[in-house]
This record gives sequence, structure tokens and C-alpha cells, in this order.
Amino acid sequence: MIQVIQAQNIGLAYLEERFGLQQAKDEEFFPEWFENLPEIPDLEKQDLDKIKVNFLRLVKRPPLSEETVKLVVVSPLLNLAGFYDDPFYIRGEQSIEISAEDEGEIIRGRIDVLVIQEQLWLLVIESKRSSFSLLEAIPQALVYMLANPNPDKPVFGCVTNGEDFQFIKLLKQDKPEYALSDKFTLSRRKNELYQVLSIFKNLSQILS
Repeated sequence: MIQVIQAQNIGLAYLEERFGLQQAKDEEFFPEWFENLPEIPDLEKQDLDKIKVNFLRLVKRPPLSEETVKLVVVSPLLNLAGFYDDPFYIRGEQSIEISAEDEGEIIRGRIDVLVIQEQLWLLVIESKRSSFSLLEAIPQALVYMLANPNPDKPVFGCVTNGEDFQFIKLLKQDKPEYALSDKFTLSRRKNELYQVLSIFKNLSQILS
């Protein structure tokens, strides 16, 4: 009998045991989040300052849902990064199903935002309500990234609860390996959305 598991109930230990997932130890595995990042123009910094203000104002009146986080924070960032433009396509609520060999288990879930280019999966975004920890969101995003039908290509991810952001890179080739960026947060005085957008822009340039 096949057991169906929801992606949001998966932890890293399960992925390590069932899929052989490993965290890369080499810092050069994921240079895309810190090397050759583009500068953000002043006009776009003003947009990012407004996004931060809007989010922090909404946080004062909880609860803040996943849909609100996507609307107020994620969507404007993707627009500024160029992911709504050719050659990219955005798909929301993309269903996935993945199974480990001979385990009799299937993992199912729905990707919040998927960026594709000619059927190639490029970027998976998992957004959570503002009270949700990124540590809980990372395994779910990795499940979706493992479902990438193009194992010879890297796939990138981003998890956010609106306040915090963290980027992920996954390569499936010989054995699945992943790495995480530093965590960026809106709780600091400096607007770290500047760095978040710079990473998104760098990924859009690399992937296009």
C-alpha cells in the first residue's frame, strides 16, 4: 500500500534518509548569492523601502497570511527582478508528486511560485505566514526542488515569511546536494531587501 505524505510534514532527516540529500560543504557550491551581485538603482531602492514599510505596517495587525505575503512582498520583488518578463514564465500553486525508490511512499504538495523557462524549472519560491520559521519551510522547498524534472540542471529556491528570506541551491546529478545562503531580514534597521533583490536579479541574469 502506498503511503501519501504531505510536503509540509517533511523534515530534513527524512530527505537525507530517503533521497540521500546532503548539504554541500564547499562555499563555492553556491556563489550566486554573494558573487558579482548587481547594484540596485536608487529608484528601485525607493520601491523596496515602500515594500518594507507596507509589510511592517501589516504585521501590526496579525494574522498575516501566506497570500498576503505573496501579494505585498514576493510579487513586487519578482517584478523588479524581471521574472515576469520574457524568457520567464510564472506559475502559481503548481502540484508536484515525488517518491523515493522502493519506499512505498509518495510526497505530494503545491509549489507557491514556480519560475520556468521553456519547461526548465529555474526558481521555486515557498512563502509562509509571517509567524512561520524558515527552518520549517526549507525542507518543504527542498521537496519541491527535488521534484525538478531536469536533474542535470541546478534549481534555485527562496523561502520567506515576508520578514525573513533565505536562498537555496540544489544539484541532483550524482547525488542531491544543496546549500543555503545567509538569512536576510526586515527586522534590522538597514533594508536588506536591497540584497534580496540583488540576488534575485543575479539569478535572473544567470538563468536567462
